[in-house]
Amino acid sequence: MAEQYRLIMQGVTKRFGGVVALDNVDLSVKPGEILALVGENGAGKSTLMKVLAGAHIPDTGAISIDGEEASIRIPKDGIDAGISVIYQEIALMPEVTVAENIYIEEINAGKQKLIRWKKLFSDTQEILDRLGFGNISPRDPVKDLPIAHQQVVEISKALSRNCKILVLDEPTAVLSTAETEQLFALLKMLRSEGVSIIYISHRMNEIFSISDRISVLRDGKNVGTVITADTTEQELVKMMIGRDLGTYFPEREHHIGDVVFEAQNIVSGNIVNDVSFHVRAGEVFGLSGLVGAGRTETLLAILGELKRDSGKIFVGGAEVKMGSPKDALKAGVSLLPEDRKTQGVLLNLPILHNITISCLKKVSSKIGIISFRKEHEAANGLVDKLRIKIGALTDPCSSLSGGNQQKVSISKLLGADSRILFFDEPTRGVDVGAKIEIYKIINEIVAEGYGVVMVSSEMPEIIGMCDRVAVMRNGRITGELGRDELTELNLIKYSMEVN
Repeated sequence: MAEQYRLIMQGVTKRFGGVVALDNVDLSVKPGEILALVGENGAGKSTLMKVLAGAHIPDTGAISIDGEEASIRIPKDGIDAGISVIYQEIALMPEVTVAENIYIEEINAGKQKLIRWKKLFSDTQEILDRLGFGNISPRDPVKDLPIAHQQVVEISKALSRNCKILVLDEPTAVLSTAETEQLFALLKMLRSEGVSIIYISHRMNEIFSISDRISVLRDGKNVGTVITADTTEQELVKMMIGRDLGTYFPEREHHIGDVVFEAQNIVSGNIVNDVSFHVRAGEVFGLSGLVGAGRTETLLAILGELKRDSGKIFVGGAEVKMGSPKDALKAGVSLLPEDRKTQGVLLNLPILHNITISCLKKVSSKIGIISFRKEHEAANGLVDKLRIKIGALTDPCSSLSGGNQQKVSISKLLGADSRILFFDEPTRGVDVGAKIEIYKIINEIVAEGYGVVMVSSEMPEIIGMCDRVAVMRNGRITGELGRDELTELNLIKYSMEVN
């Protein structure tokens, strides 16, 4: 059986101090196969791939490629063995050309002082043409390319090294639906050419759309490998978290009160066009639509982050002037931003400071001196309330899983005593278990009388969590749906020009 596999990892164990990150893990991938690698954050996926790439040295275990044992101790060993890993954060040099990025190693290793530019551009164009992206110019600086094309450059770079095993970690996190389809077409082409692909994602629809088999890790251990066509989403979720969910979306009692927030006729340039909506206490109000419909921009215009040309905002029935996020915070309106890592948390600061940064007045004396005791009491209270799994409050926020980082970001809003919460893609980039935890938190928040506005690109999330939904297209609201009208068909109908 071994000869049919391109890659075999056997008995891989990796400890970090007293923490066992990988415990006797096996993984195998065939030539011309897309294997999805799934599991909750902290399950060991990234650590296993770093072992494969040579970024971590395992304590025990063996790796073989095409039937021969491979000694991978440093990243260069992985590259020489035909392994390329494309991480979620694009690792390119933005200021230099596409061609230079793809062939940077050959350029740096070259003994000749002069670069043969004509050949460099010609070889680059050949790879791009092969991938079906001949419209990308080898001479363009990478910084001028959209994210989807930057990923194509990363893949081109891998293929220039005669890549046999391609690993992609959450490759569609910032892609539109059309860009995701382009990427999938490219991966299927590479599969047909015999490349082995390991695909890491938290998005169930992608896993079932693109993969041939699925391997599941939980708590650093193998749970099992299944043929994609022979399993269901529910069965896969049960493997990932060790229990049967019944449904992703926990039920809640709907006690919806009076209107607590209203936006009237919001206009911002040609991005947000005459948008009006209201939110009631105890309600989750959704903003749905395709990428580029103006959902995030609407929230930013309301908060004053984007220039608002016209429109009125009411909180608790009274008109408020919100010309900046600081004004919004004073009015009790806060945003959970779309990009957790760059806008939601300060990764290098302690968890403690991330939680209390928005409520320093509450934990300080009258003369502005922070009380150590008050700060810790406030932070511990929010850690308990949101069930944030931490080691110590003094640990950096980067030490937490994506889901717990998102909870820290939510805790800042609650610490600031905001009663109107804008959640922009609240579960993006977190695993299924963390998603359910965040859904529970949202339910608990609205049960306390908060008003929540939720932007999400996932239709099941919008349907499962929202009491009412406004659908946007081209910066305008094209329809509003109540709970009994919330179907994928209706969401698609109003988000696209469908009769």
